[in-house]
Amino acid sequence: MQKLLVAALLGASLVTTAVPASAGGVDRADAAAGWLARQMADGERLETEFGGVKYPDQGLTIDAIFAFAAARTADDYSDRAIAWLAKPEISSGYLGADGESYAGAHAKLAVAARVKGKNPRAFGGIDLIAGLKALQAPSGRFSDRSAFGDFSNAFTQSYALVALGRDAKGAGYLAASQCADGGFPVTFETSPCVSDVDATAIAVQALRAQGKPAGRAVTWLTSKQQADGGFPSAAGVSNANSTGLVAQVVHGSAQLKARRYLKSVQVGCSDATNKGAIAFDASGFDPANAPRATAQAVLGLTGANLTTLRSGGPDGAPTLSC
Repeated sequence: MQKLLVAALLGASLVTTAVPASAGGVDRADAAAGWLARQMADGERLETEFGGVKYPDQGLTIDAIFAFAAARTADDYSDRAIAWLAKPEISSGYLGADGESYAGAHAKLAVAARVKGKNPRAFGGIDLIAGLKALQAPSGRFSDRSAFGDFSNAFTQSYALVALGRDAKGAGYLAASQCADGGFPVTFETSPCVSDVDATAIAVQALRAQGKPAGRAVTWLTSKQQADGGFPSAAGVSNANSTGLVAQVVHGSAQLKARRYLKSVQVGCSDATNKGAIAFDASGFDPANAPRATAQAVLGLTGANLTTLRSGGPDGAPTLSC
């Protein structure tokens, strides 16, 4: 689900060897997307491990679809992934069933359907747009309907606005949540308003999709760039997830520095199995968080954005040539 985009997953790290500048044969983003494709179980889905057990992860699989579209490669993996997501037993577990309904899941899956050229109003027999609109309050906020609590946040709102195209009430609600310093919080309606890099980056995409100004938010984001070119999450350390998100919305030197950071944490040729993967941060490659980091990083490396992203390109999982 959308909240996993900002999770800082922990685990033991191996040493990451950055890709040498002379490495050639395959574009960096292609190599990252190729590694990500090879992590897919049965070539159709990504999984997350909890307590030694692996579970299908619909949200992470959608992130992979976005990465394949941004790199314009691994289209066969992308096709299988969207077909897997369209299965009723898979989509219901993600969107909610038996009275449960999750706004972020409806929004993110609707964006994925559009990226793959599918109709989000008839995806696997489900009208994702109608389901999303049913979760919008009069204030414009999109919220979950769940006995387990409401997990909606800035990511939910932003994905909903990208999915819907134009929604004045929803855009107004998001714009009104902006903190005094120009950034956006993860959690709405809390005091004090605490700006977050990841939430601000996705909010900028959503506001631009709605034709609303986002200059103050971009200025705030740029001020958070670290000396290594990366951007930090709430933990305050540069990481590929946050940097990949921000690199989609900043331009000029800030974007170039961000891309250099992403390349600096890309696994190089000394690790034949994982070459091309993007480590979460400079501490090194960790298989627990590398798939999510790689998926986010690919969009940053290409400068793609969710509004214009469309699937296409050749099949296969490219490997970095060394």
